Amino acid sequence: MSMTDSIADYLTRIRNAARVRHSKVDIPASGMIKEITRILLEEGYIRNYTAVNEDKKEIVRVYLKYNKDRKSAITGLRRISRPGFRRYTKVDNIPRVLNGLGIAILSTPKGILTDRQARREKVGGEVICFVW
Repeated sequence: MSMTDSIADYLTRIRNAARVRHSKVDIPASGMIKEITRILLEEGYIRNYTAVNEDKKEIVRVYLKYNKDRKSAITGLRRISRPGFRRYTKVDNIPRVLNGLGIAILSTPKGILTDRQARREKVGGEVICFVW
C-alpha cells in the first residue's frame, strides 16, 4: 500500500505511541519529518530523536516524553493542511493554538517554523499541524 500523506502517518504514529505509553516510536524518515521532529524537540514535546539506517531505509526514532504520572507531554496532534486541501496563511492570520499554550508548525520560505518564529520572521506559509 502506498502512503500519500507521510506527515499524517507521522502524527498518527506519535499519537498512538503516546496513548499506550511507549518510550519510543520508529517512523520512516524524510526531510520534512526530520524538521518537524527537530521542532518538537526544541519545544520540549519529546525527549530526543535519532536518525537510524535499518535495512537500507532511513528511519527517525522518536523518544517520547512523559511526566512523573506517566502523562505524555503531547496532549494532542492535529493535521491541518492535507494533500487534498492545502491551508496557507499570511503572517497576520497565523493561528494561535490554545491561546499560545500549543504550537502551530508552518512550512515557510525560510524553512519549517513554529507560529512564534514565523511571526518573528514576518513570514506566512502552509500550516502543517497543531501540537498541544
